[in-house]
Amino acid sequence: MKDATNKIVILLSLLMFAAFTASSQTITMSGYVKDEGSKEVLINAVVIDPITKAGTVTNEYGHFALSVRVTDTIRLVISYGGYQPYAVKIAGTEITPLDILLKRQENMLQEITVSAGKNYDNVRKAQMGVIDIPMKAVKELPVLLGERDILKIVQLLPGVQQGQEGTSGFYVRGGNLDQNLILLDEATLYNPNHLFGLFSTFNVNAVNSVRLIKGGFPAEYGGRLSSILNITMKEGDKTKYHAEAGIGLLSANLTMEGPIQKNKSSFIVSARHSYIDLLLHPLTSNTTSYAFYDLNAKINYELGVRDHLFLSAFRGNDNASYTGANSLNYNINFGNNTATIRWNHLFGSRVFSNTSLIYNDYHLQLGSTQTNYYEVLYTGIRDINAKADFTASLGTKHTTKFGINYTYHTLYPAAVSAKVPKKGNRISINKDSITQLYSNESAAYVNDDFRMWDRFSVNYGIRVPFYYAAGKAYAFVEPRITLQYALNPRTSIKASYTKMNQFVHLIPNSTASLPADVWLSSDKLLQPENSTQIALGLFKNFRDNEIEVSVEGYYKTMKNQVLFKEGTQLTLNTNIDSQLTFGKGESYGIEFFVKKSFGRLTGWFSYTLSKTTQQFPDLNFGNPFPASFDRRHNLAIVATYDFTKHWTFSADFVFSTGKPYTLPAGKVIVYGAGSLYDEYYYDYTNRNNSRMSAYNRLDISASNKKQHSFFGKFKYEREWVLGIYNVYSRQNPYFVYLTVDPVTKQPQAKQVSLLPIIPNISFNIKF
Repeated sequence: MKDATNKIVILLSLLMFAAFTASSQTITMSGYVKDEGSKEVLINAVVIDPITKAGTVTNEYGHFALSVRVTDTIRLVISYGGYQPYAVKIAGTEITPLDILLKRQENMLQEITVSAGKNYDNVRKAQMGVIDIPMKAVKELPVLLGERDILKIVQLLPGVQQGQEGTSGFYVRGGNLDQNLILLDEATLYNPNHLFGLFSTFNVNAVNSVRLIKGGFPAEYGGRLSSILNITMKEGDKTKYHAEAGIGLLSANLTMEGPIQKNKSSFIVSARHSYIDLLLHPLTSNTTSYAFYDLNAKINYELGVRDHLFLSAFRGNDNASYTGANSLNYNINFGNNTATIRWNHLFGSRVFSNTSLIYNDYHLQLGSTQTNYYEVLYTGIRDINAKADFTASLGTKHTTKFGINYTYHTLYPAAVSAKVPKKGNRISINKDSITQLYSNESAAYVNDDFRMWDRFSVNYGIRVPFYYAAGKAYAFVEPRITLQYALNPRTSIKASYTKMNQFVHLIPNSTASLPADVWLSSDKLLQPENSTQIALGLFKNFRDNEIEVSVEGYYKTMKNQVLFKEGTQLTLNTNIDSQLTFGKGESYGIEFFVKKSFGRLTGWFSYTLSKTTQQFPDLNFGNPFPASFDRRHNLAIVATYDFTKHWTFSADFVFSTGKPYTLPAGKVIVYGAGSLYDEYYYDYTNRNNSRMSAYNRLDISASNKKQHSFFGKFKYEREWVLGIYNVYSRQNPYFVYLTVDPVTKQPQAKQVSLLPIIPNISFNIKF
């Protein structure tokens, strides 16, 4: 494997040298594409040279750089879905950064409105496993209790699986939930969920764009094995003040935005708070309490034509408790805090730079009791991150990115599980008393996107991460390459190879029914996880690119996977590293995706057939077993129909194979002793030897939007949203727990279902 990696590194170095030596007489046009009214930047706007057909798209800051041949007059055509196409002529000697303002096409039919903004990157670009999630879908598709949610849309994509109803996170191509790098304005969110994952902490009203990368990773990303979910916040309107508010069955929200200095700087503040307790009490026979909130804020300044400064922050928190007649009780508190300072600078017209200083802080505190045993857990991570990224446009078909970053991690892991004392107090955990774990993570990378000729392009790069903790240092070379070959203008074949390493780990506690997982850092014993992924795909567009179709197959191997040993019961003084066991994983599958983005009927079909196994010498007698997030079949059908100018109908249907879990084959009574279930030891044979019931659900919704005005002047838009979650009231498993029948004294596995059919209604107003 090392020889193969070395050969790939040498090949990438030769390709990079060839790309740098290929040159022609060009000039680079650069600038920003913005909404004419609000001056908000437009991400993924298409910029094309109509003569050479060379093109590019704006980055996450709305910036573009396009090298074109030198002529007396240069023409560019800029387009974006929902906006009028814009053609501009520039003198061949003009290199001042451009500010291109696009007008909305609100009064035109949708088919005409969006056709000018079609992006062919899914076929023409050397990238795989990349999906840009339309904000229109996020705002219109039905979700639980009307809460518009990004992660619920992500879970409907190919290669992505949700956990069983009631768990947090999502799983991508056989990776655990901690193997997804989730970024909000470049800050890492370690648990981006509310209500145990039923919906996310991301307030849609504050979000500008969402991109998922699940394979063929560019070299700029690292530190995770499975996916990158990159979310950017809105900047705020630079010309007018606006407010938007909404109220549903779970929460109320308020967003305000406007200029600080007109056309130069702006702000946006968005807040959401729940009153879910009022809903849960009538629906459940148990005493349940839940409250959450989140707050987004951002300020941006245009310091000049070449310099932009951004300040953004996020805070979210959940508090929950449960007291049940089934002897299971818990209380939980978790949350995220982030802050980001970013500076964009243009060096001439060819080089765009972004320098960032980022802070994030995550914690989870859990206390639970079942029968006569209790568990207390605290896990937290605090990061300070500095990074610098550069993008250079080196020719009409050649773009290079390079950069460095450094992160200082502080981890707070602690857990206790013990028998409830007959006298005295239970052990508690104070954050200040936890032994902190410190680590340093840094990386340098270079990535090149090079179209060698009309039919063939390559995106390749090398990332070199370095990690130091507890007297142990790790350094790796991570080659990345994606190849694209066009069979015709609407069809291409792509292949990719990626190596990744991960240095912080979320250790799943398989004995717990709640999210009692602990974050740990790599050290002498806990080696970094690593993966190698190869993928091959066919991509084709139909009907003038209105319908996108793709088939991707992948194979991924994962080493240094980590779990707790069987029967682990933690005490406050336990060395957690000593309770770990290490193994490997394997995942492979095929993904089918059909997407229609234009017209009155939009949506997609997604189906994934996959298998994920793990193998640990100390578990399951050393034999392979299904991973806890292995689900053979995953199907999602999503549709939105604009029935009239005011009415929109949406629906989604999901089906997936049940989640595996472990059932004991028998039990042994040991009087005077005990385990998690008093005086009973259970005999386990195969790990994950059973599966929960298959998961399936249908959701529907309808929204009605209208514009009104007070006294013919003050205009506002109101929206009513009506929906039904779980239309046929499927009793999907929330979790399964073991108990002992009080009469027969036999062990029983009981399924707990959380959400029956739930109608919802919400109201939104924007002015």
